[in-house]
Amino acid sequence: MGRPKIHDEALRGRLIDRAAALVFDDGVDALNLRRLATEAGTSTSAVYSLFGNKAGLLEGLYLEAARRFGARLAEVEETADAVDDIVRLGIAYRDYALREPHLYAIMFDRHSAEFGDDARGEAAATIGPLVDAVRRAQERGALRKVTPELVALSCWGVAHGLVSLELAGSVPPGLDVAAGYENALRAMVDGWRESIVHSPQ
Repeated sequence: MGRPKIHDEALRGRLIDRAAALVFDDGVDALNLRRLATEAGTSTSAVYSLFGNKAGLLEGLYLEAARRFGARLAEVEETADAVDDIVRLGIAYRDYALREPHLYAIMFDRHSAEFGDDARGEAAATIGPLVDAVRRAQERGALRKVTPELVALSCWGVAHGLVSLELAGSVPPGLDVAAGYENALRAMVDGWRESIVHSPQ
């Protein structure tokens, strides 16, 4: 009978989650591998074995964040109503951010530009389902035929802005992101509808 694998995916996941929490609380610069290993109930050798070094750990964090985010968006099934699909993708965006706030924050950390092509490519691909939904809505005459990436980016921006305010606790008193989130998404999508008549500038 072979020896059990000590540095397995379960440990990797535990280290990822704990490291994300540490970075979220104290910033990337405060991430210490010895502290991480202690808090995860393992050794620094396990961290090095799984990630190589601190840079590898940070890239692993970013890649895992993008993969989980992409997996959540992939759960939104395509329907005959592409406009509604856009809104449901926005709802999934917020759901991921609230369920995985530490990993969500990693995706937008200033250090993300330093990561490799695989990690950045994985993150860039997460907007793909939204672009596809916009394109389908345009093909069915529901949305104006402008660059679909532009429409997707505007919807993404509304989702990101509201979610970031909510996570930061920066929502003005008396306002509730949860109560108005879906309506805000629908208002943004409605602004791109083919039937909207735009006044001359």
